[in-house]
Amino acid sequence: MIKTIGIIGTGGIGGYFGAKLCKAAGPDQEIFFLARGAHLDAIREKGLTVKTVSEGVLTCRPSLASDDMRQFPALDFCLVTVKGFDLEETLASLKERVTKKTVILSLLNGIDIDRRVRNVIPGAVVLPGCTYISSHIEAPGVVAQTGGPCKIIFGNDPARPGTSQDEILQIFENARINHEWVEDPYPRIWEKYIFIAPFSLVSACFDKTIGEVLASGNLRRLVQAIMNEIVRLTREMGISPPESTAADLLERAKGFPPETRTSFQKDFMDPQKRDEREIFGGAILRLCEEHGLSCETTREIYERLNALKPPQS
Repeated sequence: MIKTIGIIGTGGIGGYFGAKLCKAAGPDQEIFFLARGAHLDAIREKGLTVKTVSEGVLTCRPSLASDDMRQFPALDFCLVTVKGFDLEETLASLKERVTKKTVILSLLNGIDIDRRVRNVIPGAVVLPGCTYISSHIEAPGVVAQTGGPCKIIFGNDPARPGTSQDEILQIFENARINHEWVEDPYPRIWEKYIFIAPFSLVSACFDKTIGEVLASGNLRRLVQAIMNEIVRLTREMGISPPESTAADLLERAKGFPPETRTSFQKDFMDPQKRDEREIFGGAILRLCEEHGLSCETTREIYERLNALKPPQS
């Protein structure tokens, strides 16, 4: 039975889903938030407030909020929502709080996240997944959900294909979390990545909104070229998206408000912030090299980004 739930990263994504799980928790369940700094101080003092587009304002108080996972008990279920550059360090701390029965669902951007989780925590059940949501920390203790279907798509741990996740599905139902269980989630994870990685890289490189990227013939071509490079990679890896994937995703982008800026772009433009360039450009370059594929457009944009803002360790 799932009695202890950890929200490992209570930012925009973790804050939204964590608040819903917290409000729906049963009398025998405890919810633990991992947070930092002023955001953590505000959660401890006043609880977490989540402003949503269609669900009103959600407020909750976890059983415990901390920046030190040594204060958490053994966790039955973990929702991992930290930034990619914090993943390995976070997992090293989380490792002491999990057992062989712990279920970990990571909702980071990227296409090798579950593999990275399993490399650090080989004993747990690791469910591959992704989410579609637009949310961010608006102020300490306050998360704003501004768009997206707020949906989690996830599926079987390929290392434990017969493991039932009915209890987690029921927990999501009780919390009214929009979710979809698929036996093989990897095509859906790749579909999101084919969309988000090119727009993130190009929008950050040229400091343009999604609307401005779409309106520029040159920038639109760069996005499509990176999409095509990733599509070739997916086919080499045994996943075959439709021939029209790039064109379909470019058309889908028109549905975003034209002033939309990607989260990667926002982080990249802040000289004090680390960013997820390795999850996007770095991962594409690495995987293409492993499979003997060229990805010249991705390499060009990645090198431009490194020239504009040297990587921060």
